[in-house]
Amino acid sequence: MPAMHTHFTGFAGGVVIGAAPVQAQKPATAAGTSKVVFENARVRVKDVTFPPGVTGMHTHDLAHVGVVIQGGTLEFKYPDGKSETAKLEAGGVGFRDANVTHEPVNPGKTPVRVIEVELK
Repeated sequence: MPAMHTHFTGFAGGVVIGAAPVQAQKPATAAGTSKVVFENARVRVKDVTFPPGVTGMHTHDLAHVGVVIQGGTLEFKYPDGKSETAKLEAGGVGFRDANVTHEPVNPGKTPVRVIEVELK
């Protein structure tokens, strides 16, 4: 599992200062929603919801830290046929490198919600 650290720890909190929040939202679809809630020259913060089912193959151009808001299980499928399963608990934190292509699948019955802080 080279791209994502699956050891999740608690998150104590933090403050982001330096720019006004950005209010742009991708329309809700079967693939879920990804809403940019803050952006400046150094970071982009997204509120991402993974509904039950497949969300579609995509590539993360930037490294990011994910903070789990609403937990659940996500299965990640990769173009090379490999896969991994991550059990995400509310308050957990994980990291993913840049240039990772995957397809998240939520096998549960409720959405999984993550705040992604992309590092520019």
